[in-house]
Amino acid sequence: MSRRGGRQPFNPKAGFQRAGNNNKEDDGKGVSVVILKQARSSGQLNLSNRSLTTVPQSVWNINTDVPPESKNVSLDNQDERWWDQNELVKLILASNKLEQLSNDIQLLPALTVLDVHDNKLNSLPTAIGELRNLQRLNISHNCLTELPSELSQLHDLLFLHVQHNKISVLQDGLGELNHLENLDVSNNQLSELPESIGSLRKLRSLNASENQLEFIPTTIGNLKGVRMLELSSNRLPSLPLEMGFMSGLEQIHIKFNRITSLPPFTKCKDLKELHAGNNNITELSVELLQSLSSLNVLDLRDNKISIIPEEMIQVTTLTRFNIANNNVSSLPYKLGNLRSLKAMVVDGNPMRGIRRDIVNRGTVELMKYLRSRIEETPEDTPDSSSASDPSSVIGRTDAVAGKTLDYSNKKSGTIPVSLWEPAKESGVTAVNFSKNMLTEVPANLILLHKTAVDVNLSVNKIPTLPTEMQMMVNITRLDLGSNGLSSIPSEFETMSMMRELVISYNRFTKVPDVVFTWTNLETLLANGNQIGDIDLTGFKRLTKISSLDLQNNDIGEVPPELGTFTSLRSLLLAGNRFRNPRPAILNKGTVALLAYLRDRIPT
Repeated sequence: MSRRGGRQPFNPKAGFQRAGNNNKEDDGKGVSVVILKQARSSGQLNLSNRSLTTVPQSVWNINTDVPPESKNVSLDNQDERWWDQNELVKLILASNKLEQLSNDIQLLPALTVLDVHDNKLNSLPTAIGELRNLQRLNISHNCLTELPSELSQLHDLLFLHVQHNKISVLQDGLGELNHLENLDVSNNQLSELPESIGSLRKLRSLNASENQLEFIPTTIGNLKGVRMLELSSNRLPSLPLEMGFMSGLEQIHIKFNRITSLPPFTKCKDLKELHAGNNNITELSVELLQSLSSLNVLDLRDNKISIIPEEMIQVTTLTRFNIANNNVSSLPYKLGNLRSLKAMVVDGNPMRGIRRDIVNRGTVELMKYLRSRIEETPEDTPDSSSASDPSSVIGRTDAVAGKTLDYSNKKSGTIPVSLWEPAKESGVTAVNFSKNMLTEVPANLILLHKTAVDVNLSVNKIPTLPTEMQMMVNITRLDLGSNGLSSIPSEFETMSMMRELVISYNRFTKVPDVVFTWTNLETLLANGNQIGDIDLTGFKRLTKISSLDLQNNDIGEVPPELGTFTSLRSLLLAGNRFRNPRPAILNKGTVALLAYLRDRIPT
């Protein structure tokens, strides 16, 4: 017989049960007791993507509000035990709707990681300065207009990400973060960087792109540990001479500014990539070219350069040279002797001394033509096999030379253990294990996760990639060509600095989803796979993509909207199933192909 409205049935266990809702939500705020219990055990709490508008008080009190059952000293107690609990060290509140953080955040003094990116924060609490153990702070993608001065008290901070906010000024106190290694202030409203930035002696990566910077302080020359410098999309008319003292520089990105000349990078002996396209540069000085002794990539597209000096042949390590859309009328014939040069883009120049059909045939034919015009013997001109510094040449005397670990073309199934320690001690930035018989990524590669930016694993027999590679967050170029790969782990989204990916000649049936999270990607070479379609939604996220090779796949249709991708400079689609665009259109080049696609967008 059912009971309605009367006294509840007797429960003999009632006196032994916890009061309240012990298994569901904590005071209606969306954080269950179970989650809090797990956090007290692991020291980590992830509350991302929960549509939170405020942080529940139970989160701030997680270290102080100890459930009564946790105080039970009985070893038979299966609930939380106080001796098993850990202070909260990692708190993730990303992708919510938070507008502010309480000063009660100081109740979590053990925090080493705080991630509140992708919220609606318009300020930070002053109490954030009490988090003296904090090492990683991600406050990107919010509505912040300034940073509190108390932030300068976080002397253990290693990573500070404040990109995509509305910050107009960085205070001098920033220079007190003397352990900082990675600083990202991109996509804000900064007109200048503080002089104190030169005090960040341990900084390895500085990204101040997409701001309104009009000058760079001379103190930047003190940052001798910075390897990656990103200043693209600002209003810079010039660069300080002191930038040439940044001896650790490996990559410089200064595209889309108003720069008229480049200073010599005198002390930058490890500089590998210089991206200076879309500026107002009119000439290349001899001093500049002489300082680029280790350069691999030189991008000068869309400038006002009229002459390429003969001294260009001194850049003997150059592999990619882009001078598209300048005022160059001729090229030095001796450029043909740069044996290392694999790609030279000269489209959009008023070439008078070289026939258009030769230019259209590509780099190999153009280089062959230049060599054929040299009156002097090739032996009089230095090439990539006669660099003046033997220690700087890959693989000259040892597998570890300078900042490069080269164990390529050995037909080996393993990498000698003896190489790893010297490589780590040398701070190796480039790793080349191509043309071997590796069946897996060497586990010790992770030892180089702090320094490696260029990794070449091509022409091996690797079927899968280990998720541990997600630690290699500084990688900007990854060559996985000619293996047996069909996927890339989603955990690789941490490689947000990736600019060039090669996955040619593998078994991919689609472009891996994780690739579309790398919003800095500029080059994707995926020819020779089994890719069935072009993921337009995914590619729209790659706003910087300039070179895309999808030749010889299984693509059945080309979306016309691809023609609206204004960043594309090279689009290769031949050798697929689709009937349109026809080969005649594809053969006309990228500009014509993009125009053809745009004309077919439904109106």
